[in-house]
Amino acid sequence: MSLQHYLTLGRSGLRVSPFCLGAMTFGEDLGFGSSVETSAAILDRFIERGGNFIDTANLYTRGHSEKIIGDHLGRHPNKRDRLVIATKFFGNLFASDPNGGGAGRKSLVAACEESLRRLQTDYIDLYWMHCYDIHTPIEETLRALDDLVRAGKIRYAGISDTPAWKVAQAQVMSSFRGWAPLIALQIEYSLIERTVEGELIPMARELGLGVTPWSPLKGGALSGKFTRENAGKLKSDRGARLDASLTERTYGILDVLQRVAKEQSSTVARVALAWVQGRPGVSSTIIGARTLAQLDDNLGALELKLTDAQVKALDDASAPTLGFPAAFITATPIYMHGGLSVNGVKAPPSPLMALRPDDVERW
Repeated sequence: MSLQHYLTLGRSGLRVSPFCLGAMTFGEDLGFGSSVETSAAILDRFIERGGNFIDTANLYTRGHSEKIIGDHLGRHPNKRDRLVIATKFFGNLFASDPNGGGAGRKSLVAACEESLRRLQTDYIDLYWMHCYDIHTPIEETLRALDDLVRAGKIRYAGISDTPAWKVAQAQVMSSFRGWAPLIALQIEYSLIERTVEGELIPMARELGLGVTPWSPLKGGALSGKFTRENAGKLKSDRGARLDASLTERTYGILDVLQRVAKEQSSTVARVALAWVQGRPGVSSTIIGARTLAQLDDNLGALELKLTDAQVKALDDASAPTLGFPAAFITATPIYMHGGLSVNGVKAPPSPLMALRPDDVERW
């Protein structure tokens, strides 16, 4: 597979590359990240390789990420028009303004106008709600997004970091009211973070949302830099958040990743990315890079074809605890349907149902 192996995003006709370039680290405003020059070089390399999907947010590096993209691409129609530029609303760049953030109509429309200005473009291809806003009715957000679609200021809408029940409510409401549907779901997903397999990913597959995972390397924990042998000896600028990820479970996953990487003559990071991109429901995985070398290494994951045995080994090492009801459903062989078999195969009774011995015979 190459970056030019374009996929439709969710239940839409929008074609995106299998990897999406995340621009969260564009700009050095927060004391880390890529310089303007390096960010521009990363953009050019990604596009040269065939990538067309770029993800940013109004809050990233206090808006500088959007401006870097706009300065380099937005003012050049021949570059901008072939790209799918995605950005997000929700973050408040003006802490003194009570309506400067969130998903209300006033904030949402203002954020869109500001993003269009920084990106130097007439339209945003994919506009994400960055996070669930517990203070705003979802119908207000959806209607405002639909108005922006009708006005031509955004092409599609997506949702990020929101509970499955709220996303499902939003999607069904949009369908019933004839509003622009959500086409994609952005969530954290990696070999370390798999709890989304309980409800979020099944929900997305059922309701036509393409999944775009963020942090597929868990903030660098799966980059290959950290190993069981150097545990506690290396420090990261991600600080306590990354340190908290380096548990015994993570080192067990890293042990398997190292073995598979050796078998594939590849790197730990590439194997971890290939695993995520191969998961059911995933459309395009968001990768970040602060240097051209990191970008090139990550893009190499598209060349990998993991064997069934390698995938199973990674699955087993990273098996999540899903909780109820996902754990119950997967552990129960069959729902009780009056003793009927499925496809002619008799299944054992549910472990949660007390049956008499003669009841068991019916199965």
